[in-house]
Amino acid sequence: MKKIIFPLLLIGGLSISCDKNFDIAQVIKKRSELYKKQEQLIKNNDDTFDVKFNPVTPKYKLETREIIETFYHNRINRGGFWGQFLVAKNGEIIFEDYQGYANYQNKEKINDSTPMHVASVGKVFTGVTILRLINEGKISLDQKVNTILTGFPFDDITVRLLLNHRSGLPYYGNFTAKPGMWDTKKTLTNKDVLNLLETKGIKLDFRPNTRFTYSNTNYVVLALIVEQVTKKSFQDAMKELILEPLKMNNTFVLDNLENKDKITQSYHANNQKMHWDYLDGTYGDKNIYTTARDMLKLDKALYSDNFISKALKGEMYKGYSYEKSGANNYGLAIRMVEPKEDGGNLYTFHNGWWRGNRTSYVTLRKDTITIICFNNHNSQMAYKTKELAPRLGNYPFIQIND
Repeated sequence: MKKIIFPLLLIGGLSISCDKNFDIAQVIKKRSELYKKQEQLIKNNDDTFDVKFNPVTPKYKLETREIIETFYHNRINRGGFWGQFLVAKNGEIIFEDYQGYANYQNKEKINDSTPMHVASVGKVFTGVTILRLINEGKISLDQKVNTILTGFPFDDITVRLLLNHRSGLPYYGNFTAKPGMWDTKKTLTNKDVLNLLETKGIKLDFRPNTRFTYSNTNYVVLALIVEQVTKKSFQDAMKELILEPLKMNNTFVLDNLENKDKITQSYHANNQKMHWDYLDGTYGDKNIYTTARDMLKLDKALYSDNFISKALKGEMYKGYSYEKSGANNYGLAIRMVEPKEDGGNLYTFHNGWWRGNRTSYVTLRKDTITIICFNNHNSQMAYKTKELAPRLGNYPFIQIND
């Protein structure tokens, strides 16, 4: 009998052929299903977002490690530091160290796989999740928020203005503290914040896109946008868009405070646990837990035009607020110190603080260097990461002698 041969499908070694009496539509349907599986395999393979950096030379590693290690012990690890510290070049770890306790009462020590609350560094995750949705055409950067969250009461606020803190939305911690606004014995959630904005006549701090004011409310609303667009929890959406493709296996969103005793705790400098209160229930602005090694995976993917397009990264890594002169600025989910007229390279970073968690994520993109410092012991030493930058490249800080 004469055969009709369809092209081989190179998926799992499967090929399909059939005779002329076979239902061709079924074959085509099967082929389509297999191609979709192949696309999903590619999507879940972090090689799709792999960046081929030049190997770091042994000489560079040796010399730079000495600089970093000296800095770390002189400026950060000075007795009260509990946390994770990592520096990498071209995605290769040059130096890392882990100190202190994830749970002091249980004597559970911090190691390279201990997820830590990274406070506002988590805004990078939220912002990148949004940018991934934009990259996929699910939403647009200048789309009005009220076309996504239909009850949102402010007509002139866009996704971009949430990302760069130019929306004018007031901080929820301020307006919920006003008498009669919220029962502070009850945990506040993202949906509660949106409901209050919709029903309580809360005014903007300023007309949208006229100035910059850092407000956690922006990122609470961004997390709600992710959930509305994907029809999934923020945790599951982030897992699909970022965590699984990059194999970030030690990263999660704390979206249920019933689990608060099972995670890394935060502490005062005297080793006493920090308290929890009604503001601890929101996520997107905070409540993202990760490790230095997982953060490095995300940082490396941000060099890939497959992960986020080159054009969209151009929007991410530029300043938006020039009402006041100065080098400090904010892009999309990233802070920056812009070079002065006399030269230097763009310094991009995000710091965080919530309870005892003080954190810093620095990416020196010109030199493909990453500096990560997470701590849960209320130590401001984490913010000294900027002092390392001028030792590793041409960045706008005065080098401090040890």
